[in-house]
Amino acid sequence: MTEAVIVSTARTPIGRAFRGAFNNTHGAVLGGHVIKHAVERAGIDPQEVEDVVMGCGRPEGATGKNVARLSAIRAGLPVTTAATTINRFCSSGLQAIATAAQRVIVDKVPVMVAGGVESISLVEKSLNQSHIEEEWLMKHKPELWMPMIETADTVAGRYGISRKAQDEYALISEQRTAAAQDAGRFDEEIVPLASVKQVTDKESCETHDEQVTLEKDEGNRPQTSAEGLSKLEPVLGPEKWITAGNASQLSDGASACVIMDAKLAEKRGIKPLGIFRGLAV
Repeated sequence: MTEAVIVSTARTPIGRAFRGAFNNTHGAVLGGHVIKHAVERAGIDPQEVEDVVMGCGRPEGATGKNVARLSAIRAGLPVTTAATTINRFCSSGLQAIATAAQRVIVDKVPVMVAGGVESISLVEKSLNQSHIEEEWLMKHKPELWMPMIETADTVAGRYGISRKAQDEYALISEQRTAAAQDAGRFDEEIVPLASVKQVTDKESCETHDEQVTLEKDEGNRPQTSAEGLSKLEPVLGPEKWITAGNASQLSDGASACVIMDAKLAEKRGIKPLGIFRGLAV
């Protein structure tokens, strides 16, 4: 049986949406950057990549128009390389990798690229909401339109996950991330990207562009404390649990990996980083 193996990875740092270093950066630039570096790290000819699969939770605007194809061309892959964009919301990137691996296994594709990309800063505030609801579904299954923060509060209430437990977990996560950054544990997977950051003056509210190169994740807050978390108000009201401190942030960024036929990788002396075994949803 054919096996699919991951032989290289590359990702941009995670940019804080709206106020971060990538808030003016098109999805094709983010996606193209990581695809280019993943292919280079694998030591393969770009001509060998048959297909690119990229996941995207918001595939419109700056991440629309089949952003996987745009990213592939932006990365310098030839026009003979096909591409498709997959949406499964928060697990879109994982689904993209699984789909690419399945193509290697089932369709005997020698080399694939897969990953995910989001440019929330350029997409979220101008989403096309026209005709978004469907009458029958809104009557029979309205929770299909439930936002994630409401979903999180529902889960917390249903399973008895207290505010205290969530804040404690959030604090540990912040501390672990900061420790990992200080130890350089993320350095090898990150490929820094020059970008333009929109900066807003807090007093005048005027904005200007600033040239930056993001070299590490900017979303985490190492200064987070238990006391600070406890003072934050729940977003959906006093009887709820989710705050800005214990919820996930909105982020800009991209990642990609090269997936190959295991026998081809072995023939070329490429040591796999991982083997695809399957996907459950």
